[in-house]
Amino acid sequence: MKLTQYFKNFFHNSQSSGILLIFCVFISLLIANSSLGESYQNLLDTQLGAYNIATWINDGLMAIFFLLVGLEIKREIIEGELSNIKNASLPIFAAIGGMVVPAIIYTLFNQGTDYAKGWGIPMATDIAFSLAIISMLSSKVPASIKVFLAALAIVDDLGAILVIAIFYTEQLHWTFLLISLAIMVLLVLLNKFGVKKHIYYIIPGIALWYCMHHSGIHATIAGVLLAFTIPTNESDTEISPLEKLEGILHIPVSFIIMPIFALANTNIAFEPGMVDGLFTNFGFGIIGGLIGGKLIGVTLACFIAIKLGISQLPHKATWPQMFGVGLLAGIGFTMSIFIALLSFKGHHEIQDEAKFAILVASTLAAILGYTLLKYTSKTKHID
Repeated sequence: MKLTQYFKNFFHNSQSSGILLIFCVFISLLIANSSLGESYQNLLDTQLGAYNIATWINDGLMAIFFLLVGLEIKREIIEGELSNIKNASLPIFAAIGGMVVPAIIYTLFNQGTDYAKGWGIPMATDIAFSLAIISMLSSKVPASIKVFLAALAIVDDLGAILVIAIFYTEQLHWTFLLISLAIMVLLVLLNKFGVKKHIYYIIPGIALWYCMHHSGIHATIAGVLLAFTIPTNESDTEISPLEKLEGILHIPVSFIIMPIFALANTNIAFEPGMVDGLFTNFGFGIIGGLIGGKLIGVTLACFIAIKLGISQLPHKATWPQMFGVGLLAGIGFTMSIFIALLSFKGHHEIQDEAKFAILVASTLAAILGYTLLKYTSKTKHID
């Protein structure tokens, strides 16, 4: 089984940007726990036009991240791993199981408490970090496992986007929502009439972001909606506008936007008792959900789908390797932090506790997943 050039580029960027992300996390933690910590937080709180810098990063730059995620999803549906029901079904079942079980585990620990709203935190899988880890294993794991994890992470992100839109929207402003709908109709018509120049999509896309931001639905959703209107094709010879935009965005998203997000959102100032917080119901819910919940949810869903004859194991994959993928799916980081910020908006202390638990859980998931895959994948595979 051969990887497409797009997946090769995706894995290459993921491996390199993953290392950069880890570096940015350490730098952010270092700054937060130094004499520069307060000044750094004041910088993030500085107003820049209508919003502060942190809002521009989390609502503005992250919309571009979600635009790229949306492009990945659409391309995979049209011409990639998700275009065939048989191939697409396993990562879809795995992603659903990997979202539902962690949410249940978190809720069991935190139902009826002030932390109950954070049930969406352990549902997410970080695409950049999870693919960076599996890319470090090079040819030790079959290509099908890499594609499976990528597809799982993409479907998982789509689920997280829906969760944000449905459950983390505080108040709807119907005027802006109707204008957003009108802009979407315009974008769909542009696609329908064969308009291919990016500029005719980007300008309405910016207006869509603005209206979404004021409608009450999180502005990052605009990125995904815009992505689904960008024209594409099933041709291997002609590069579509979607593929061109995807190629343009990969490097800035991987090496600028994601590192900036990491720098802005992992500036956790360690406080006395924070480690003890890992052993509270809140900590257990996040860590148990991301590690145990993801492992159980992903592998159990795969087992059921395969036993029912709906799906089949990825080519040359083994069950121990699937357990390794289930662990890597517990690397929540970017999306988990993002949902934590939305869940406990205005409660910085709770946000920091959530970030620390996510950081610990994601680190453990990465180490355990990498180790299991390394020692259960002795044979080299040609992609």
